[in-house]
Amino acid sequence: IMNFLRRRLSDSSFMSNLPNGYMTDLQRPDPPAPVPPTASSPSQQGAPPATAPAPAQSPTKAPAPSQAPASSPASQERRLSHSFSSITNAVKQTAASAAGFVEQSAPSPSLSKKFKILLVIDEPQHEWAKVFRGKKVLGDYDIKVEQAEFSEVNLVSHSNSTCNVDMQVIRGGTKVVRSFKPDFVLVRQHAFSMAQNEDFRNLIIGLQYAGIPSVNSLDSIYNLCDKPWAFSQLINNQKRLGSDKFPLIDQTFYPNYKDMITTPSFPVVVKIGHAHSGMGKVKVDNVSDFQDIASVVAITQTYCTTEPFIDAKYDIRVQKIGADYKAYMRTSISGNWKSNTGSAMLEQVAMTDKYKLWVDTCAEIFGGLDICAVKAICGKDGNDYITEVVGSSMQLIGDHQVEDRQLISEVVHAKMNQALVTRSASVSRSPARSPQGQKPTTVQPQQVELPPKPTPPAKPIPPVRRNSKPQIQPKPQTPPLPKALPKPQPAAEAPAPTQASDAASAPAPAQVQSPAKVSQSPTNVQSPAKAQPQAKPPSPSPNPEPVPAESQSLTNAFNAFSDSSFFRGVSSSGGDGQEEAKAETIRNLRKSFASLFSD
Repeated sequence: IMNFLRRRLSDSSFMSNLPNGYMTDLQRPDPPAPVPPTASSPSQQGAPPATAPAPAQSPTKAPAPSQAPASSPASQERRLSHSFSSITNAVKQTAASAAGFVEQSAPSPSLSKKFKILLVIDEPQHEWAKVFRGKKVLGDYDIKVEQAEFSEVNLVSHSNSTCNVDMQVIRGGTKVVRSFKPDFVLVRQHAFSMAQNEDFRNLIIGLQYAGIPSVNSLDSIYNLCDKPWAFSQLINNQKRLGSDKFPLIDQTFYPNYKDMITTPSFPVVVKIGHAHSGMGKVKVDNVSDFQDIASVVAITQTYCTTEPFIDAKYDIRVQKIGADYKAYMRTSISGNWKSNTGSAMLEQVAMTDKYKLWVDTCAEIFGGLDICAVKAICGKDGNDYITEVVGSSMQLIGDHQVEDRQLISEVVHAKMNQALVTRSASVSRSPARSPQGQKPTTVQPQQVELPPKPTPPAKPIPPVRRNSKPQIQPKPQTPPLPKALPKPQPAAEAPAPTQASDAASAPAPAQVQSPAKVSQSPTNVQSPAKAQPQAKPPSPSPNPEPVPAESQSLTNAFNAFSDSSFFRGVSSSGGDGQEEAKAETIRNLRKSFASLFSD
């Protein structure tokens, strides 16, 4: 082990990865051994404390560290153990740093213990934790933001509305691993893109499977993962409102390349599959190019759509975030037919009733879109053509992006609070599904209404001797009666203490009975002498606390009876005085037993 540590400590890369303070920590001297308090002299104990705290020393002061021996075996062992532990921790951290991840699952120290987790799916440069800072839900719950991209998220969902999310993100060149259960989700990324070969619809299904609320709704996010499917909803809006109020561009859908036989009027724009930001769009001017594009569609094994090419004057984008509306106009400067490619000029325009109708109509599809944008083309012919609708994954543009993020946070805050209130109300109405916590009790109602009979113990009580009074076995340490007493005793009084003492010292398995059984047991025949009248029966009490006191009284009685001073007094007296002393002794013993069983 030491050879291995020498090799590792001589490695410069290993030493550079050690955290600050590791080597200095290894070189610290051992702390001085604590001085026992008994070693201090009385003069030192009574002296007033000095201004600087110092440990108490014995009259024979310990030598200074420089004068102490080199090292004792115990100190060497402690130092070696401490060094090995420190180096082991350093090796672990170095290995973790080489692997590229550090696990962090504890909440932020500034966050209170009461919080709800908001999972934000977005790029890391947009710091949503700052946007939601200070916002609370359900009155006093903080919002803890966990942000990651779709590619950094894994999850497992259960049918009991729980979803375990594992997130692996890169922060400062280090992979950070987190595990949590989200209470709400904000989706700001596209869940499906054929151009980037990214399909995260399985994650949307997992969140929907667990019933996690989100903005926009998971149902709408999944439905917007295919542009032709979303365009079919716009066709229904055009049929309902008319082409004048809702001018939708003409479009043709081809499920696969085999159906691309009919020749459209050229030029056309072919959109292959589901992509974003101008990806997968091709302008086709003739039949030959169209056939070439059909072969490309065959390779991609997907669908495509065609639209007539519109010579655009500018593009229009109308966005809606909650109750806030904005409209933008984008004009191409580079001359590219794709206004979102190359150089373009973006400016905000007035929000007209026509634009508001467009976005309000599109916001009603798929059960409602809290965040959406409508894209349209204003042709040089003066006509408008609606081409697409985008959900909560829309890109923020213009000079009001900070304001738009704040508006999105307000929408999420309101929806999150509403969803959590609804969930808590439904949980309070529905019975708990715990398999063990909510079982009905087996206590019968008539058992509760009985007289004050206590509940029987869990374990059965073994058979006991039923006397009129509970008998308590004395402690085994109690010494037996001394045999120094003279044998001649009165016939009327001697049997009583003998029988009582036998009953007290006999090893019979007598137990303290339950109160109910004591009250119901008949009075048994007592000793033949019956010199002890029983004025009142013992009151049943379920609390067996007096047992130690009674045992102590019995022990005291025997101690008094076996006292050497007593026998010395008896032996010193003679004749009638001795008989009176014996009688007095018996009477005292009776009183002791009477006080023992009457307490």
